[in-house]
Amino acid sequence: MSRQQKTIREIWMVSREYGNIAGAGGVKDVVAGLSVTLARWTGRSVHVVLPCYGFMLPEKQGFVPLPDPLQSDEQLTFETDLHYPEKERRERVAVWHATIEKVNIYLLDAERFQEKLDVYTYSAAEERMQPWQKKGEGHFDYFAMNILLQKASLDLMMLLGARPDVIHCHDGHTAVLPAMATELPGYRNYFKQTACVITVHNAGKGYHQEVADLEFAAASSGLPLEFVRSARLDDCFDPFLAGSRAAILNTVSENYARELRETSDDLLTGWLGHTLLERNVTLEGITNGIDQDLFSAKYPDKTGVAAAFDLLSDKNLQGKRRCKDAILQLVNSKKEIGTTRQSGYLTTNLSLPLITFIGRLSDQKGVDILTRALSRLLEKRNDFQFLLLGSGSTRDESGLIALAEKSKNAGRVAILRGYDTRLATKIYAAGDFFVIPSRYEPCGLTDFMAQLFGNLPIVHHVGGLVKVENGKTGFAYPRQSVAALVQAMERALDVYSEDPAAIRTMQRQAVELIEKKYTWQKVSQKYLDLYKKARRMK
Repeated sequence: MSRQQKTIREIWMVSREYGNIAGAGGVKDVVAGLSVTLARWTGRSVHVVLPCYGFMLPEKQGFVPLPDPLQSDEQLTFETDLHYPEKERRERVAVWHATIEKVNIYLLDAERFQEKLDVYTYSAAEERMQPWQKKGEGHFDYFAMNILLQKASLDLMMLLGARPDVIHCHDGHTAVLPAMATELPGYRNYFKQTACVITVHNAGKGYHQEVADLEFAAASSGLPLEFVRSARLDDCFDPFLAGSRAAILNTVSENYARELRETSDDLLTGWLGHTLLERNVTLEGITNGIDQDLFSAKYPDKTGVAAAFDLLSDKNLQGKRRCKDAILQLVNSKKEIGTTRQSGYLTTNLSLPLITFIGRLSDQKGVDILTRALSRLLEKRNDFQFLLLGSGSTRDESGLIALAEKSKNAGRVAILRGYDTRLATKIYAAGDFFVIPSRYEPCGLTDFMAQLFGNLPIVHHVGGLVKVENGKTGFAYPRQSVAALVQAMERALDVYSEDPAAIRTMQRQAVELIEKKYTWQKVSQKYLDLYKKARRMK
């Protein structure tokens, strides 16, 4: 391969999420952080393709119709094949474009995307319109949505005459793209010099975007039925297995990559990691980075927190104390805070340590374990308060509400159901401890966010959470159980009351470690090395 072929100049990313444009989880932060860093700090030509969902207002978000290269006075519009087993058919796609922080972002405007009011699941508004579209359930046509995004992305590149060095596919929603770019006659010659990388953000069951209907998978993707059958996991067509034949795979931490291939934790994925190992597919690991400026306690105008503070230089962190006071005042009475619904309340006692949780209420996040652990801890001691922001399963919500509304827990537990980015940041800044009891965690970004605001993580030491160094940058427990979580929280509370200087040291060390290893500037270099490796293999 020539030197020119090894150089990475043009990168395209395909994703269902991106930054503040469309988000549901940590994928949005990773795709945006990596894209902006590659474009701004390394000078690469970076392009991102997303669906244009029905909740988007492209023009108000700074997008304009992308001109047709052949008819510049018209918006680029084209048709993409999306066949059903008994019917050949196409879907129409129009394209919007904006350049944001030097990243070229394209929105694919199609009826299938426009009728969706949330990224991955049906919303309450959709349920009101169509009762069968249950709030929180995944879209019935998720696989067709994914294939349309991937095919239309390849069509867009060809129509624009783009010659990517690398196409970076994010999660199972885009993992079939490398196979289509390699196998389909309409694409394989055009993209013969383009390498592909697939990042597995979450390999857990339910995240593969698999489909049991093999004939539909073949018809919609255009892949030969024999190929589709060869990419089965548990009798379903698995996008990760399909893409693994034409791309380099990585996941979002070194330890998660190891767990998937070497431990029984892979059971939680349906044995994807072991299946890749059996097929001699390497699974790389690159721990996610974070943009410190987006979560810096030094810039309250940007983050919306009550006061500025600097974890590396301030001695008494009066600004953090003011942030804590602001949140305690906010949840001191049961009232609506933005779009959230509150159960329970907290006192305004600043001397009590505040334990916090922000995230999805699900089995993966260990919320059932957290609820039982909190119940025990509240019985044992009264020297802390607990604040949670999140939504999810009805079972988990009900358990937490019951805990908050017990008369003996009055003023000690507050549950905010829902999600608000600005409110989340305020809670990060207010908290003393941030609990992450996940059963498995590919990387984890909330531990970074909390640490940058002096909110020390208490984590189950699994997956990417092993980057929290026990006793140095947070508190960790190795084996998942209610008793272990209670013990870890007690240890944190004891240090808080008995050795405040140790807490202050840990806060500083956490920020120093992020600056040393986990900024996007440093992590992006690892991705550039991975892109080069993919090019060499291509």
